[in-house]
Amino acid sequence: MTPAVFLDRDGTLNEDVGHLDRLERLTLFPFAIDAVRLLNQAGFRVVVVTNQGGVAAGMVEERFVVELHELLQRRFAAGGATIAGIYHCPHDPEAAIPAYRRTCDCRKPASGMLRRAATDLDLDLSRSYMIGDKWTDVAVATQVGATGMLVRTGYGVTQEARPNRPPDAVVVDDLMAATVRILEQTGSL
Repeated sequence: MTPAVFLDRDGTLNEDVGHLDRLERLTLFPFAIDAVRLLNQAGFRVVVVTNQGGVAAGMVEERFVVELHELLQRRFAAGGATIAGIYHCPHDPEAAIPAYRRTCDCRKPASGMLRRAATDLDLDLSRSYMIGDKWTDVAVATQVGATGMLVRTGYGVTQEARPNRPPDAVVVDDLMAATVRILEQTGSL
């Protein structure tokens, strides 16, 4: 079994622009491809896990989300980095679109996307990391025995300031800082 680094999408890999609804609005952080490549070289499988409430709200078509994720994988591959899988949750218990209105096991902080990826890709969750810009990302890591890290990009700065922050939370500036920390902790640097 292989360790993984799970990444939230918006605010972690790319700028959070609200509901990303057009390909031309996708702006990767300048360090994103390099960080994923370094994680790949250290033996981690990188997996993106993202809540996509805009689908449930009727603001974004699910087929667009799939198209966007295919573009992401191509961009990373062109930079010598591999995203092993991308999982998204289009559900919301209060969705405007009835087909997506439900309580599911995949919407973070639920752990369904990570568990599904672990099964699909033969991943060791106990040696894995979850990086995101919200405490829900850190919470999902805790549920599966992984290590969670909050980045200050995206919503991270406002999340960090919240009083209900987990006592042992790891907070770093961005995905590259998280990558360096992971590589140091695993002796890969």
